[in-house]
Amino acid sequence: MELQNLTEILDDIDQSKQQFDRLRPLDNPSILHALEIEYTYESNRIEGNTLTLRETELVIEKGLTVGGKSMREHLEAINHHEALLFLRDLVRGKPQLTESLVKQLHALILHGIDRDNAGRYRTIPVMIAGSRHVPPQPWAVPIQMEQCFAWYEANSQTLHPVLLAAEMHERIVTIHPFIDGNGRTSRLVMNLILLSNGYPLANIQGDIDSRRAYYDALEKANLQNDKSDFFRLIAINVQAMSRRLMQIVGE
Repeated sequence: MELQNLTEILDDIDQSKQQFDRLRPLDNPSILHALEIEYTYESNRIEGNTLTLRETELVIEKGLTVGGKSMREHLEAINHHEALLFLRDLVRGKPQLTESLVKQLHALILHGIDRDNAGRYRTIPVMIAGSRHVPPQPWAVPIQMEQCFAWYEANSQTLHPVLLAAEMHERIVTIHPFIDGNGRTSRLVMNLILLSNGYPLANIQGDIDSRRAYYDALEKANLQNDKSDFFRLIAINVQAMSRRLMQIVGE
């Protein structure tokens, strides 16, 4: 079967959205809860967290401690779920995406893990292990983040929401404004934009192949200024979630 191009994928997503608007599967508490646990598990797994899906659910829902797992891994699960609940509350109130909101999400992600840096832009240079991309110097971070949100304001009403979400994710993670937690925070920003516009979560999988494709697409965007692979990857993830939700609700 011939691969769909990006326009075809976006058209397919928009057709699913018409069904979402009628069926409202994202209002179902059972579906929402399962997706939140799964998304927390996958987003943390991308960053190296070794809790299984079941262990993630037990830590979040039952407050259990899993033997052989670090306290940080437990906190990553709890914190990410709390950030998702915060995000869900925001969506109900039609939030305005700002730098302050991004810092709030980051503060939730690193709560109890890194008190000194949670919710604060980094003040030291960093390198990304396994990547040739060199993030900007710390003095440039506030400037580039301001430019990032100026771009968002200029394009938020005209760009397709899936592309807008992917672009903001790519821009923030490329700036790498925080010491740690940049991936999780930028993915939450992406999904805030998607959910605010009536689309489902883009849940990037944390298995080896999916993670490699994700990082390769980001690397291509960073080093070659070619974001096509990244846009397509995010769109495919939204499309996959759309189709899955339609199956769950019997459409």
